[in-house]
Amino acid sequence: MDDRGVAGVRERKRAHSRAATVDAALALFATRGYDEVTVADICEAAQIAPRTFFRYFPSREDVLAEPARQMAARLTAAISTAPEQLGDAGTLDHALRSVGGYVVDHRDRLALFLRVAAESAASRPSPFLHLADRERDVAERLLARRGALPPADWRTRLVVARGVATFRVWLDDVIARDVPDPLGHLDELLATR
Repeated sequence: MDDRGVAGVRERKRAHSRAATVDAALALFATRGYDEVTVADICEAAQIAPRTFFRYFPSREDVLAEPARQMAARLTAAISTAPEQLGDAGTLDHALRSVGGYVVDHRDRLALFLRVAAESAASRPSPFLHLADRERDVAERLLARRGALPPADWRTRLVVARGVATFRVWLDDVIARDVPDPLGHLDELLATR
Protein backbone atom coordinates (compact mmCIF):
# COMPACT_ATOMS: atom_id res chain seq x y z
CA MET A 1 0.00 0.00 0.00
CA ASP A 2 1.44 3.41 -0.95
CA ASP A 3 1.45 6.55 1.24
CA ARG A 4 -1.88 7.73 -0.22
CA GLY A 5 -3.51 4.41 0.64
CA VAL A 6 -2.17 4.54 4.19
CA ALA A 7 -3.32 8.15 4.56
CA GLY A 8 -6.76 7.20 3.22
CA VAL A 9 -7.10 4.35 5.71
CA ARG A 10 -5.93 6.62 8.52
CA GLU A 11 -8.43 9.33 7.52
CA ARG A 12 -11.30 6.81 7.35
CA LYS A 13 -10.42 5.48 10.81
CA ARG A 14 -10.28 9.04 12.15
CA ALA A 15 -13.68 9.88 10.59
CA HIS A 16 -15.15 6.69 12.06
CA SER A 17 -13.75 7.51 15.50
CA ARG A 18 -15.09 11.09 15.29
CA ALA A 19 -18.54 9.80 14.33
CA ALA A 20 -18.47 7.26 17.17
CA THR A 21 -17.53 10.04 19.58
CA VAL A 22 -20.47 12.16 18.38
CA ASP A 23 -22.83 9.20 18.73
CA ALA A 24 -21.56 8.44 22.25
CA ALA A 25 -21.89 12.09 23.27
CA LEU A 26 -25.41 12.42 21.86
CA ALA A 27 -26.51 9.25 23.65
CA LEU A 28 -25.12 10.56 26.94
CA PHE A 29 -26.66 14.00 26.44
CA ALA A 30 -30.03 12.40 25.69
CA THR A 31 -29.87 10.13 28.73
CA ARG A 32 -28.39 12.44 31.37
CA GLY A 33 -28.91 15.90 29.99
CA TYR A 34 -26.29 18.09 28.37
CA ASP A 35 -25.23 19.84 31.59
CA GLU A 36 -24.63 16.56 33.39
CA VAL A 37 -22.16 15.12 30.88
CA THR A 38 -18.45 15.86 31.03
CA VAL A 39 -15.74 15.43 28.42
CA ALA A 40 -14.40 12.59 30.59
CA ASP A 41 -17.80 10.87 30.39
CA ILE A 42 -17.79 11.19 26.58
CA CYS A 43 -14.23 9.84 26.37
CA GLU A 44 -15.13 6.84 28.50
CA ALA A 45 -18.23 6.07 26.45
CA ALA A 46 -16.40 6.50 23.13
CA GLN A 47 -13.36 4.61 24.42
CA ILE A 48 -10.94 7.38 23.51
CA ALA A 49 -8.39 9.38 25.47
CA PRO A 50 -9.14 13.02 26.36
CA ARG A 51 -6.22 14.03 24.14
CA THR A 52 -7.95 12.33 21.21
CA PHE A 53 -11.23 14.06 22.04
CA PHE A 54 -9.57 17.47 21.98
CA ARG A 55 -7.87 16.63 18.70
CA TYR A 56 -11.36 16.14 17.23
CA PHE A 57 -13.31 18.81 19.11
CA PRO A 58 -12.22 21.96 20.94
CA SER A 59 -15.06 21.62 23.46
CA ARG A 60 -18.12 19.69 24.54
CA GLU A 61 -20.26 22.28 22.71
CA ASP A 62 -18.44 21.47 19.47
CA VAL A 63 -19.20 17.76 19.72
CA LEU A 64 -22.88 18.62 20.14
CA ALA A 65 -22.78 21.00 17.17
CA GLU A 66 -21.01 18.48 14.91
CA PRO A 67 -24.15 17.24 13.11
CA ALA A 68 -25.09 20.84 12.22
CA ARG A 69 -21.51 21.47 11.09
CA GLN A 70 -21.62 18.37 8.89
CA MET A 71 -24.84 19.54 7.24
CA ALA A 72 -23.38 23.04 6.68
CA ALA A 73 -20.22 21.56 5.15
CA ARG A 74 -22.30 19.37 2.83
CA LEU A 75 -24.38 22.39 1.78
CA THR A 76 -21.26 24.42 1.03
CA ALA A 77 -19.69 21.59 -0.98
CA ALA A 78 -22.89 21.06 -2.97
CA ILE A 79 -23.12 24.76 -3.83
CA SER A 80 -19.53 24.65 -5.06
CA THR A 81 -20.12 21.62 -7.25
CA ALA A 82 -23.55 22.49 -8.63
CA PRO A 83 -23.80 22.60 -12.43
CA GLU A 84 -22.77 26.04 -13.71
CA GLN A 85 -25.96 26.58 -15.72
CA LEU A 86 -28.11 26.60 -12.57
CA GLY A 87 -29.28 29.94 -11.22
CA ASP A 88 -29.34 30.77 -7.52
CA ALA A 89 -32.60 28.94 -6.77
CA GLY A 90 -31.57 25.86 -8.75
CA THR A 91 -28.16 25.79 -7.10
CA LEU A 92 -29.71 26.07 -3.67
CA ASP A 93 -32.24 23.32 -4.47
CA HIS A 94 -29.37 21.10 -5.65
CA ALA A 95 -27.49 21.79 -2.41
CA LEU A 96 -30.51 21.29 -0.15
CA ARG A 97 -31.26 17.98 -1.87
CA SER A 98 -27.68 16.90 -1.14
CA VAL A 99 -28.15 17.78 2.53
CA GLY A 100 -31.51 15.99 2.41
CA GLY A 101 -29.74 12.81 1.32
CA TYR A 102 -27.37 13.18 4.26
CA VAL A 103 -30.35 13.61 6.62
CA VAL A 104 -32.03 10.49 5.24
CA ASP A 105 -28.80 8.49 5.63
CA HIS A 106 -28.24 9.75 9.20
CA ARG A 107 -31.83 10.19 10.34
CA ASP A 108 -31.45 8.58 13.77
CA ARG A 109 -28.35 10.61 14.66
CA LEU A 110 -29.98 13.85 13.49
CA ALA A 111 -33.23 13.12 15.33
CA LEU A 112 -31.24 12.60 18.52
CA PHE A 113 -29.19 15.74 17.83
CA LEU A 114 -32.32 17.86 17.32
CA ARG A 115 -33.89 16.47 20.49
CA VAL A 116 -30.78 17.13 22.58
CA ALA A 117 -30.32 20.61 21.07
CA ALA A 118 -33.92 21.50 21.90
CA GLU A 119 -33.66 20.13 25.44
CA SER A 120 -30.38 21.90 26.16
CA ALA A 121 -31.36 25.23 24.59
CA ALA A 122 -32.15 26.70 28.00
CA SER A 123 -28.58 26.15 29.21
CA ARG A 124 -26.63 26.83 26.02
CA PRO A 125 -27.11 28.54 22.70
CA SER A 126 -28.58 26.41 19.95
CA PRO A 127 -26.42 25.87 16.86
CA PHE A 128 -29.35 27.23 14.88
CA LEU A 129 -29.39 30.60 16.69
CA HIS A 130 -27.07 32.04 14.10
CA LEU A 131 -29.39 31.12 11.24
CA ALA A 132 -29.38 34.65 9.79
CA ASP A 133 -25.57 34.52 9.65
CA ARG A 134 -25.71 31.12 7.96
CA GLU A 135 -28.24 32.40 5.43
CA ARG A 136 -25.99 35.39 4.66
CA ASP A 137 -23.04 33.04 4.17
CA VAL A 138 -25.04 30.88 1.75
CA ALA A 139 -26.19 33.98 -0.15
CA GLU A 140 -22.56 35.12 -0.47
CA ARG A 141 -21.53 31.69 -1.74
CA LEU A 142 -24.23 31.96 -4.40
CA LEU A 143 -22.86 35.40 -5.32
CA ALA A 144 -19.33 34.04 -5.58
CA ARG A 145 -20.53 31.32 -7.98
CA ARG A 146 -21.65 33.98 -10.42
CA GLY A 147 -18.69 36.29 -9.79
CA ALA A 148 -20.67 38.99 -7.96
CA LEU A 149 -19.37 40.81 -4.92
CA PRO A 150 -21.05 40.91 -1.51
CA PRO A 151 -23.28 42.01 0.00
CA ALA A 152 -26.09 39.94 -1.42
CA ASP A 153 -29.13 41.88 -2.56
CA TRP A 154 -32.56 41.23 -1.11
CA ARG A 155 -33.51 38.93 -3.98
CA THR A 156 -30.65 36.52 -3.32
CA ARG A 157 -31.20 36.69 0.43
CA LEU A 158 -34.90 35.95 -0.07
CA VAL A 159 -34.12 32.93 -2.29
CA VAL A 160 -31.91 31.59 0.52
CA ALA A 161 -34.37 32.39 3.32
CA ARG A 162 -37.21 30.64 1.46
CA GLY A 163 -35.02 27.63 0.69
CA VAL A 164 -33.86 27.32 4.29
CA ALA A 165 -37.41 27.69 5.63
CA THR A 166 -38.61 25.03 3.19
CA PHE A 167 -35.82 22.71 4.30
CA ARG A 168 -36.68 23.26 7.99
CA VAL A 169 -40.32 22.31 7.34
CA TRP A 170 -39.13 19.19 5.48
CA LEU A 171 -36.70 18.31 8.28
CA ASP A 172 -39.47 18.58 10.86
CA ASP A 173 -41.64 16.27 8.76
CA VAL A 174 -38.90 13.69 8.22
CA ILE A 175 -37.76 13.63 11.84
CA ALA A 176 -41.25 13.64 13.39
CA ARG A 177 -42.85 10.94 11.28
CA ASP A 178 -42.16 8.20 8.79
CA VAL A 179 -42.28 9.84 5.37
CA PRO A 180 -42.41 7.06 2.72
CA ASP A 181 -40.33 8.99 0.15
CA PRO A 182 -38.41 11.66 2.06
CA LEU A 183 -36.46 13.02 -0.90
CA GLY A 184 -39.58 13.04 -3.06
CA HIS A 185 -41.26 15.03 -0.30
CA LEU A 186 -38.33 17.47 -0.30
CA ASP A 187 -38.63 17.87 -4.07
CA GLU A 188 -42.35 18.55 -3.68
CA LEU A 189 -41.75 21.21 -1.01
CA LEU A 190 -38.96 22.87 -2.98
CA ALA A 191 -41.22 23.02 -6.06
CA THR A 192 -43.95 24.88 -4.15
CA ARG A 193 -41.92 27.90 -3.11
